[in-house]
Amino acid sequence: MSSGKEGNISGLVFDIQRFSTHDGPGIRTTVFLKGCPLSCHWCHNPESQSPLPELFFSKTICIGCESCNQVCPHGMAREILSDNNLRKEKCGTCDLCAGTCPSKAIEMIGKIYTSNEIISEVEKDIPFYESSNGGITISGGEPLLQFDFTLDILKKAMQKKIHTILETSGYTSKKRLLKIVPYVDLFLWDIKASDEVLHRKLTVAPLKPILENLKLVDKAGTKMVLRLTVIPEVNMSKNHYENIATLYAELENVQGIELLKYHDFGISKAGKLGFQNPVVFNKPTDQDVQRIYEFFEKRNNKITIIKG
Repeated sequence: MSSGKEGNISGLVFDIQRFSTHDGPGIRTTVFLKGCPLSCHWCHNPESQSPLPELFFSKTICIGCESCNQVCPHGMAREILSDNNLRKEKCGTCDLCAGTCPSKAIEMIGKIYTSNEIISEVEKDIPFYESSNGGITISGGEPLLQFDFTLDILKKAMQKKIHTILETSGYTSKKRLLKIVPYVDLFLWDIKASDEVLHRKLTVAPLKPILENLKLVDKAGTKMVLRLTVIPEVNMSKNHYENIATLYAELENVQGIELLKYHDFGISKAGKLGFQNPVVFNKPTDQDVQRIYEFFEKRNNKITIIKG
């Protein structure tokens, strides 16, 4: 979706979080881009998956005034917004209902920003970065899907000596990855599963190119943290963590492993996108996470555990 004049490229953003402390070291500004080539069943931000703007429909604050139905070309806005399949069939790019809803129960997710506008937002917090060793984190979705936009932001941030982090699944071309590496101080590399068959089943994407890209970044000398979402019935197995420990030992620039506990915040968001029966997983306990930490420490005492 990137466009605009050279040197001020635009892209689609669904959130900008200031004073974030969970997306890398220090106080950070995290920019969330829309669009992802993966389709993880447990996605915490389901609104990030589509590369297009989308509508959130919050039934709990809808006052039933019929304003949306009156402007809807089909005369059934609420029914359409409540069913993702109907959205795909009838909505297209129409957003008339969002503009007429008095209770703000219908909200457009996804806004076009230029790279200059993003940097202007980020610069507001430079004093906080300097005092905490923070900076900008670009996340998603998958920020490498909007490659030109992401690259332009990172270049401008680095020119202003702002620490840069890219959170990624690593699912992109080697050419793109090598082009962006010089402008990334730290990668937060999300590994969903360490088995090829399981990875395809859970994300629809192959694992092999992701691991090849990880090793490519490592050889380029860029620092990285491996991020693992912990989901009991999905990937909380000894075999998975054995594979991660082996991978860790092969990397020269890995800074540590960070465990992210699965939460169900994405369920309500999926409902607002019209998904009828979003998948719900069990949450790991603190004891589950502690056992994983202990496993890594016993497996290799050189593994650094990063606790949020």
